[in-house]
Amino acid sequence: MAEELPQDFSAFAGERALGEHAPFDTVALERWLIAHVGGFAGPLTVTQFNGGQSNPTYRLSTPGAAYVLRTKPAPAAKLLPSAHAIEREYRVMDALAGTDVPVARMRGLCEDESVIGLAFYVMDFVPGRVFWDPSLPGMTAAERSAIYDEMNRVISALHRVDYRAVGLESYGKPGDYIARQIARWSKQYRASETETIDAMDQLIAWLPAHLPADVPERTTIVHGDFRLDNLIFHPTEPRVLAVLDWELSTLGDPLADFSYHCMAWHVSPGVFRGIAGLDWQALGIPDESTYVTRYGERTGIKPPAQWHFYLAYNMFRIAAILQGIMKRVVDGTAASQQALDAGKRARPMAELAWAYALRAQRSTAPAPGHADRH
Repeated sequence: MAEELPQDFSAFAGERALGEHAPFDTVALERWLIAHVGGFAGPLTVTQFNGGQSNPTYRLSTPGAAYVLRTKPAPAAKLLPSAHAIEREYRVMDALAGTDVPVARMRGLCEDESVIGLAFYVMDFVPGRVFWDPSLPGMTAAERSAIYDEMNRVISALHRVDYRAVGLESYGKPGDYIARQIARWSKQYRASETETIDAMDQLIAWLPAHLPADVPERTTIVHGDFRLDNLIFHPTEPRVLAVLDWELSTLGDPLADFSYHCMAWHVSPGVFRGIAGLDWQALGIPDESTYVTRYGERTGIKPPAQWHFYLAYNMFRIAAILQGIMKRVVDGTAASQQALDAGKRARPMAELAWAYALRAQRSTAPAPGHADRH
């Protein structure tokens, strides 16, 4: 396996002051909030969350309320087409309000860059817990088990939502989801290459030639990045209050979405917030087979025999996303150590993806939960 990279979750948690040179016009932002957010009353204080590398995220505090601001990382002219789609985040969360999928209340979307210098949206701040480390240190086995089951419940609920009933019939293009995603991320990767990664070249050729056969065509809302640290949990209960970071959401294959979520069982903590190699039983974390079975019971969707293909596809996708971050580092639109560390993970993730592609080529995958661990 590729060399592991250190994982310091303290880099993601917490907030920091904007400093003297704010990345947007805070005075203009306050004027917009007064005009567009009912009940808003300043004065406004802005701090930046350390997480949210793709789309910068800020807490907006006033004496009587708190909100969250999400912006694009740069003006649209400096970004890849279709990347950093905060307007899609806003649309899907607004549509899911009132369903079994918990989301924050949306307050307003502004795509006019002349207002503060960047496109942005505002939602209510949801107080609660965000768990950056999927091993959940400091919890009992029973608490970890409950947290993982709640994650399973929420992604199952998402894949059961009737997208037509919530007005999202035009949110994506049903059919050929994985093939289109492979093409999209291949293109995005090529546009953000900063060095040659042989494994990515291999995957770009191999994946479209080995699409799974005989898998029923399903279309649901897919989150695209459903993992533990994109969930806000109740302060004391194992209950999700809000699902965050919908930038990659669309209409697509629920198995592609769920297998991405299950990728954690196959990658080590040093590569991409995984849990492979940990003593799941001692920790109270279900093995992958148990977790997949519970999802199937809740949704009626069974995992395909080509599970390794799905894992390779998702690892490829993440490698392309990480390479996009590295491109922004090189271009100067992302300057933090956190961004540089994320970009460096593109190569090891691509190499792991290629290893899973070779396994998929040799044979169908064993039942989830019994695959080799890394």
